[in-house]
Amino acid sequence: MKLRALKSLRRAHPTAQPRFTLPSGEQIPAHFHISEVGHVTKKFVDCGGNFRQREACVLQTYVAQDFDHRLKAGRFADILDLGASILPGDDLEVEVEWDCCVVSQYPIESAQAREDALEFQLTARHTDCLAREKCGCEAKAAATSGACCR
Repeated sequence: MKLRALKSLRRAHPTAQPRFTLPSGEQIPAHFHISEVGHVTKKFVDCGGNFRQREACVLQTYVAQDFDHRLKAGRFADILDLGASILPGDDLEVEVEWDCCVVSQYPIESAQAREDALEFQLTARHTDCLAREKCGCEAKAAATSGACCR
């Protein structure tokens, strides 16, 4: 989901409570805080020698012992607005960072408004070989084995 779409959705439903569902079906606890809005740039070279760059807006979630805390979309909007000065624009993909044993980042796959909630479905990211032709990897083999370049 692009940042632009996220901002539009939360503006349209300012009293709704955001809910994030992990790829496993588990939800991030309802008393989470958005503790950071970040602009992350990853510059890298793939195994075929191609230079690449990926950017995202990362929303860090944090769960404390404040069980009464409930983030509403209006406050969510305020927090995103605080990050405006470091975000280069609204065309960034949005990822949610969650710490459950290890820190992981999940892209927002979809979102929908339901009564008093904004429900966000998170999806998992997977590694991939970005230079299959140069590496001699077969797409079928890479998709099933999860490994390509050696």
